Amino acid sequence: MAVSFSLPSLVLADSLAQELALKAVGAKANVIHLAVAAMQCATSDAKSAPKTLAVIDYSLPSSQQRLWVFDLAQRKLILQEYVAHGRNSGENYANSFSNVNGSYQSSLGLFRTLSPYRGKHGLSLRMEGIEAGVNDNALDRAIVIHGADYVNPALIAKQGRIGRSLGCPAVRRAVAPKLIDNLKDGQYVFAYYPDPQWLTTSAYLSCGGAKGPLASALADIGQSVSSLE
Repeated sequence: MAVSFSLPSLVLADSLAQELALKAVGAKANVIHLAVAAMQCATSDAKSAPKTLAVIDYSLPSSQQRLWVFDLAQRKLILQEYVAHGRNSGENYANSFSNVNGSYQSSLGLFRTLSPYRGKHGLSLRMEGIEAGVNDNALDRAIVIHGADYVNPALIAKQGRIGRSLGCPAVRRAVAPKLIDNLKDGQYVFAYYPDPQWLTTSAYLSCGGAKGPLASALADIGQSVSSLE
């Protein structure tokens, strides 16, 4: 069974993370902060800054909107949506994650988007997992953003959740084109769950030595994990 614990409350020193968190209804401020920190780590040497960041919080149920897409330049929310997890990750709540082909589970961590294409699900967006051992098999696994009929809020009343994917972060068909257009070509997607091993070992969450509120969060996470061992 996956260990479940909450990140400590933080005073968000990072102005970007703070502004985005205030505009993301239902999002956990700490998750937004971690997403921004990971993205900033990945792009510290980039010649141009990314335009868009998507955050998925898999600690929330699929019956709740748990995907947020942000315009980083204007510091505004573009979309807030339902998103599916893999069928073997859980029922309404995801609690198991994998980097293995054929697992039919979702993957955690930071992804960089590639170019869109048209496949069996229509317009889709490939993602490159950039965390070794965590999500770097995403391309081989065909983990992509796409629209799906089973991402339907009407199903929640019938079965207590939306439908599940084979590991892809699938969204409603009606929003897929807008979502993909905003996320294509080198933008970032951060998929979160309070997994102790990932949170305490991810290179993108300790980039150059975590500082400020991020350091406080990771220190508290480490203490929580140690107390459970």
